[in-house]
Amino acid sequence: MEDANPTGQIWIVTDNLSSHNSLSTRTWLEDHPPIHHAFIPVGACRLNLQEGWWRIFRKTALATSQLNARANPWIWGRPASPTRRLRRRYVYRV
Repeated sequence: MEDANPTGQIWIVTDNLSSHNSLSTRTWLEDHPPIHHAFIPVGACRLNLQEGWWRIFRKTALATSQLNARANPWIWGRPASPTRRLRRRYVYRV
């Protein structure tokens, strides 16, 4: 990251997940001074674009489990036409 932007500063914006504020992350940031870390304010999840992707992922995963409960095997091609019941025809001779 630092090689791609040698003259400026890099700001990383993350949510308040505990792994983003761990000791290993803080020591890594100390070793890389041009990189700064900023947190999204608590309660402002609408600013975190990743949350929208997780919402879509969770919704899709739940829909998949519901669809799997009533799944049918896939048959390739056009389904056969429904067979019509023939009406009985009576022919009267006069």
